[in-house]
Order: sequence, then structure tokens, then C-alpha cells
Amino acid sequence: MPVEVKICGLTREADVDAAIQAGADMVGFVFFPPSPRSVDIARAAELAARVPAGVLKVALSVDADDALLAEITETVGADMMQLHGHETPERAQAIRAMFGLPVMKAMAIAAREDVVRARAYEPAVDRLMFDAKPPADATRPGGNALAFDWQLIAGETWSKPWVLAGGLTPENVTEAVRVSGAVSVDVSTGVEDAPGIKNADKIQRFITAARAETG
Repeated sequence: MPVEVKICGLTREADVDAAIQAGADMVGFVFFPPSPRSVDIARAAELAARVPAGVLKVALSVDADDALLAEITETVGADMMQLHGHETPERAQAIRAMFGLPVMKAMAIAAREDVVRARAYEPAVDRLMFDAKPPADATRPGGNALAFDWQLIAGETWSKPWVLAGGLTPENVTEAVRVSGAVSVDVSTGVEDAPGIKNADKIQRFITAARAETG
């Protein structure tokens, strides 16, 4: 089965179109102002309107309150919530119940104990995302173009689907899939010319490379 691909941090119509045309399974919109890829809700709604049925629209937030999540849900038409902050399993479960949408929780991975910690989220969410732990001075939890040691999750079995993220590029994603065993991958920085500005050729090359192992 081909590897699923999520293109995250979309800010322009041309980039949404490029992701769709290249065969992305999921597209992500960021609702976190410190990120250069952040969009406001009205802008996200415009972009989301270009996404056809069958491609999941993922709303990324960081420790968002109920009011913001409600506005995203009502206005953007998101298909899935991606929680990228310090949300607890209990908070993730509450969001899932409150808004009736699947929830994906991003976990920052740097060491074996981080993988163990992710187990607490399995009953509470629909998907897990394994991302690199940000540097100590980082202003955002993701989109830092950093990879982690994929061997840390190789051979692990999870009760929920999971997504590999963090520092992936068209040049390393084939190896990342091979080493980690990922069946879903996420990219943002690795297909950009500048923060928030995607490159259509890089998107196409990334998706082709991600699926090279599985066809």
C-alpha cells in the first residue's frame, strides 16, 4: 500500500493545488501565530475550499482553547485536529469528544523515554505523529527542519496509525520510511523555498520518493 503523505503549513492557493496535483493524502493548515506558516481562520477557509473530497484537511494547533478550536471547526471544515503542544491525553480525549473529529497528537522524540511516553496517548487519540524534539530556544514545537533517530521507533507496534515527521526532505524520505517502517509521513520545511512558501517540484519529488519503497 502506498505511503500516505501529508503536506503541512500551506499558505497559498498555488501550494494547495500543487499538493493535490502531486497526490497528497492530507494537507495541513497551521493556527499558531509564532509560526511563519500560520494562517488566520478566514484565510484557511479560502484555502480549504480548494481541497477536494478524499483529501483530509488537518488543522494544526498548539495548546488551543475551546473557542479557537470551535471557530476552526465551524469555519474551516477541518477533517482532523492535530495537537502539537503540551496537550495531555485527557485534553486530547476531551477535544475528540467535544468536536466529533479525529485527533492526531504530535509527540516530540529525542530519546527512548519519549517513545515510551507516547504510549499514554494511544487510547486517547486516533493517530500519533512522531516529530523531532525542538531545540531549547525554539519558538515553535515543529517545523524546525530537524530529524530524530528513526531507529527509536523502528520495530515498534502501535494500536493506532502513526505519522513520521521532522526534517524529512525529498532526499531522505525514502530512507526514513525504510528505517522507521512508517506508512505515513509529514513534511513542511523540506518542500519549501522559504518559510511558508512551498515548491511544487519539491512536493512532487517528496511524494514520489516517499512511495518509492512501497510503490
